[in-house]
Amino acid sequence: MKETKMKNPTFTKMTLTLSGLIATGVGAGVLFMPHAFHASTGIVLGDDVNLLNEMRSSGGMVLVSGLFILLGAIRAKMTFFALIVSTTLYLSYGLSRVVSLVSDGMPGSSMLQILALELFIGTLCAVMLKSFRTSS
Repeated sequence: MKETKMKNPTFTKMTLTLSGLIATGVGAGVLFMPHAFHASTGIVLGDDVNLLNEMRSSGGMVLVSGLFILLGAIRAKMTFFALIVSTTLYLSYGLSRVVSLVSDGMPGSSMLQILALELFIGTLCAVMLKSFRTSS
């Protein structure tokens, strides 16, 4: 039977904890208080019910992803899958912001900081995925 091991479990758990806490906080903010959450970065949502529905639905997905990532920080058997979720979540958001930057123009500085954080966390988790090795 093959067993999966990681090279630096403490650093991996710390990274997943940070990643999970950020995603959980963002998801909860977008899901339960989208106006206030987005206002913190200068975005005004208004009262468009369809836009709010769209925002809250993505907030729910980010919240659940964050909780799953936190589970991976606690349970060793879930760590590999949590790294996959964290890598996918953060890199998909970060790379989508790059597409927006190219398509729509330069956003404000707070959005650029979020972009950098997403790409950093996503890349860090991707590197950690490579640190897993299979041994006999």
